[in-house]
Amino acid sequence: MKKAVAFVLATMMSVSLLAGCGDKEQAANNAPAAAGTEAAADQAAPAETQDIALKVWVPQNQVDTGIIELQEQAFAAEHPEWNITWTTEVVGEDKAQESVLKDVAAAADVFFFASDQLPTLVDAGAIARLGGETEAYVRENTAESVLGTACIDDALYAIPFTHNTFFMFYDKTIMDENDITSLENIMAKETADDVYNFYFESAGGWKLGAYYYGAGLSVFGPEGNDLAAGVDWNNETGVAVTNYLIDLINNPKCAYDGEIAVSELIADHRLGAWFDGAWNYDTYHDVLGDDMGIAVIPTFNPDGTDYQLKGFYGSKCIGVNAQSQNMAAAVAFAAYLGNEENQLLRYEKSAQIPANINAGNSDAVKADPLATVIVEEANTASVAQPSNSVFSARYWTYANAIPTEIRSGEINKDNVQAKLDDFVASMTAE
Repeated sequence: MKKAVAFVLATMMSVSLLAGCGDKEQAANNAPAAAGTEAAADQAAPAETQDIALKVWVPQNQVDTGIIELQEQAFAAEHPEWNITWTTEVVGEDKAQESVLKDVAAAADVFFFASDQLPTLVDAGAIARLGGETEAYVRENTAESVLGTACIDDALYAIPFTHNTFFMFYDKTIMDENDITSLENIMAKETADDVYNFYFESAGGWKLGAYYYGAGLSVFGPEGNDLAAGVDWNNETGVAVTNYLIDLINNPKCAYDGEIAVSELIADHRLGAWFDGAWNYDTYHDVLGDDMGIAVIPTFNPDGTDYQLKGFYGSKCIGVNAQSQNMAAAVAFAAYLGNEENQLLRYEKSAQIPANINAGNSDAVKADPLATVIVEEANTASVAQPSNSVFSARYWTYANAIPTEIRSGEINKDNVQAKLDDFVASMTAE
């Protein structure tokens, strides 16, 4: 790796995060790339202009900020060998897997996705393995801790472009730095009758996991890949955590996702603290300005012990459809979107901290308090998001049901043990 590995986003990542893709040279030389992929990265441009079509799926923020339009225009100008007809559609990173697998042949040539979806996409043969110059560039210019989120068995399938975790936002007119260190302090803060102290959002199980993992529990072992280890959420600690969530979710000072929006609350200074990611940083700052604070997610105490909440850590990536009819152009455009310059552009326009080492080493990023919080979150309040197909196929469905059933009253303190037993059985059923 270049000396830029010394940059804070590379060096400060703890060893608890996912390891990289193994030896770079071995992976690049020993394993074949997906059909057309390695050749696509290295082949010379045709002598005549070729008419092609590229479909691109990106999240809403890439359209709203105009980033993707700028990138498509610039890429086309740099590649006169292709006369490109673009189709750009909004598909969030969280919905990419679902959308691609509906019909791989009809899906986008290039798409953005969250790294936890990679095992399923690979198992389905829906994402091309990257090789050649593209692979070499990504391996050379991405911090190892982030690189591992784009690999399966030492093979590189995607280009990580930003860190994917969440942290604490708070309204400084309601909470101060001492208040936001623990959920107990947040909920105990005296606030006006129409003000909520905290906002509970499970994000489909993504944020929910922070409570159970924070208390030392896991799904398929600490690394998330030991199916024989099963799930331990139904032990005494798991019961205590769930009882804590029952009290939190039903607390009248806790707003609940789906019943009222964060944007509605913060506009009137009616929300003390909430969890979210860098992708909504600008949105909240536009509303709150200097009244917006950010910090690492807090501790909580479900059983007499203070635990640090631990959110899932992953990345957001750019992938190429394995069935793309224009593989050379698709790989080239994916590589272009993930290069240093475009990661900086994405940072400037949508506050997404670059995964590229050199981009992250820019003066602007290093001086950014948002980058500092994300690094601290990764080091002290994160756990590597499990990356296997069994976890992906089961966890999101069954974990998401827990807060929903708590809110409806279907899960209560009289049946917590039985409900957690059912959850564990569903997760581990053959």
